[in-house]
Amino acid sequence: MNTTEIIQTLGGTTKVAKLCGVSVPAVSQWKTNGIPVDKLVFMGGELERLSDGKWTRRNAFPDNFTIIWPELRKKQKS
Repeated sequence: MNTTEIIQTLGGTTKVAKLCGVSVPAVSQWKTNGIPVDKLVFMGGELERLSDGKWTRRNAFPDNFTIIWPELRKKQKS
C-alpha cells in the first residue's frame, strides 16, 4: 500500500491527524515525504485490521516486528 492508500484506509487526513496528535497539514505532507516510522508503528495494528491484511506489521517491519509487537511472535512448540 502506498502512503495515500494507508491514510485513506485509516479514515482520511483529518482522522489520521487526530489519531496521531498532529496537524492536518503534517499528514498531508506525509503523502509527499512518507509517514514517519514512529507514526506508522503507532497506527500499525489498526491499519492491519482495517486493511484486512493488505498491509501487515510483519511485512512492513520484517526485521523487528517481534520487538515492536511481541504478541506477533509465533509460539514455539515444546
